Amino acid sequence: MLSLQHLVSIEDLSTEQVMALLERGLLFKNDQATFSLDSQTFVANLFFENSTRTHKSFEVAEKKLGMDVIDFHADSSSVTKGETLYDTILTMDALGVDVCVIRHPAVDYYKEMIESPSLSVAIINGGDGSGQHPSQCLLDLMTIYEEFGYFQGLKICIAGDITHSRVAKSNMQMLTRLGAQVYFAGPKEWYSEEFEDYGQHVELDAILPDLDVLMLLRVQHERHDGQTSFSKESYHQLFGLTQDRYQKLKSSAIIMHPAPVNRDVEIADALVEAEKSRIVKQMSNGVFVRMAILEAVLNGRQKKR
Repeated sequence: MLSLQHLVSIEDLSTEQVMALLERGLLFKNDQATFSLDSQTFVANLFFENSTRTHKSFEVAEKKLGMDVIDFHADSSSVTKGETLYDTILTMDALGVDVCVIRHPAVDYYKEMIESPSLSVAIINGGDGSGQHPSQCLLDLMTIYEEFGYFQGLKICIAGDITHSRVAKSNMQMLTRLGAQVYFAGPKEWYSEEFEDYGQHVELDAILPDLDVLMLLRVQHERHDGQTSFSKESYHQLFGLTQDRYQKLKSSAIIMHPAPVNRDVEIADALVEAEKSRIVKQMSNGVFVRMAILEAVLNGRQKKR
């Protein structure tokens, strides 16, 4: 059974660990896995950026596993009095919380915590600024694996606001390692040389007929500081999945998006639940892969004891 001390970056996982989490998530989904806690176990979800899917998906996963979820709201916590994130986690640890799931705008916020000899609480990264989003990556991988049964040779295009996307950074690393052929599409100004180790930038219209997976990214207006040259309408026509582009995809291709979706920007409103779309399935799969993550971290705590 897989054991992890923390889960903060997809880069920390071996290919074997990734596949073990995907397989375990599928077992949970198909009611073929059981899990029971030996003792009362507390988890706190500390979200310092707004979230619906990740936050509530973790909460459902935690309750399915029988964990006690500690209520936490950043806007009514001591953070408003100037308390540091480290001291908040130090408090949770002292209170007996076993696992903290954290989303925070600072990239690599977790390093101080996982390196601290004073803390015993397990850390799961729910997203760090424009850094990593390991659980989203794993649910995306689970969705692709459930669909195709393999990764080797799949042609996958990550399209949109790549520079600001922690989803893109997590996915491109692991998909390349698993043998997929990764492409990037979207505005050139939202692409940087750091991605060239993982794939090439292409014109979306040229690559569409060859793709197995089109992974759309949300335009992250909140990270642009108002500095964008595209209107919603122009972005959709230039880079979004329009009805015409949808028709160019082969019948076996699937569409993905981490959500929330800017309808009629990244994707036409009518296509969010289209036949080739797996956007809703991604959300469902998030619960089960997060159950697998939590189980692995709890196994790690048992070994540590």
